[in-house]
Amino acid sequence: MHPFLEGVSPLAVALGGDVVGPGELADGDIPLHFCGELVGGYRPAGLQGALDRLINQIEREFGCALTDLDRQRKQDVVRRLDELGAFTLRKAVEDIADRLQVSRFTIYNYLNAHD
Repeated sequence: MHPFLEGVSPLAVALGGDVVGPGELADGDIPLHFCGELVGGYRPAGLQGALDRLINQIEREFGCALTDLDRQRKQDVVRRLDELGAFTLRKAVEDIADRLQVSRFTIYNYLNAHD
């Protein structure tokens, strides 16, 4: 694997996508060039698993598991997930409530609190 692709691979994983070699490029892939040479590509992820990726991103940002947060930090998590568009995904309220170990009603209260 080209060193540039090794360097961007953690970013691709964090975004839920894949790094592919130049011979594996398909429609929809983003070509990656290094010093004018095509060295591979980035294959974006679909919506499958998008909410899990967002929640994992938030856990990295907050530095701990969501269940370890106090009430104020959980409100901050809900606000951040709302900014990222998480609540546009089907069943997001239920899934986020489960991950935060709170009720759906609590999630709606958190969302209404910062409107």
